[in-house]
Amino acid sequence: MEESQLVQYIPVLILAGIATATAVGILIASVVVGKWANKFRRNTKTKNIPYECGMLPMGEGRSRFSVKFYLVAMLFILFDIEVVFLYPWAMIYKEMLAQNAALVFGGMVTFLGILFIGYIYALKKEAFDWKS
Repeated sequence: MEESQLVQYIPVLILAGIATATAVGILIASVVVGKWANKFRRNTKTKNIPYECGMLPMGEGRSRFSVKFYLVAMLFILFDIEVVFLYPWAMIYKEMLAQNAALVFGGMVTFLGILFIGYIYALKKEAFDWKS
């Protein structure tokens, strides 16, 4: 007698159930233990200030970053994705050429064209100018 394909998903469902129960259990336990521990804790003004390596906190907790920081991060992602797609493509290029050479080559030229447009855009926006 053949098993249904849905039966093969039962271990996955059991694992998802255990993971959900564990997460909910930990959250409930932290609330219960926190309320219980608050009964024995003496809160003072000194204890409630943030601890910053023994120094008194001064200024804002969050500082503003330059937009340049985010631009560099996006450029890194752009060129990192290029390598992620180009390396596997180059490794199996000969095998793919046997199947459909025009489609394989055209797809990669399209990808590189879009990437080149992004590079030109970054140049025009002076994203590679590190002096400012």
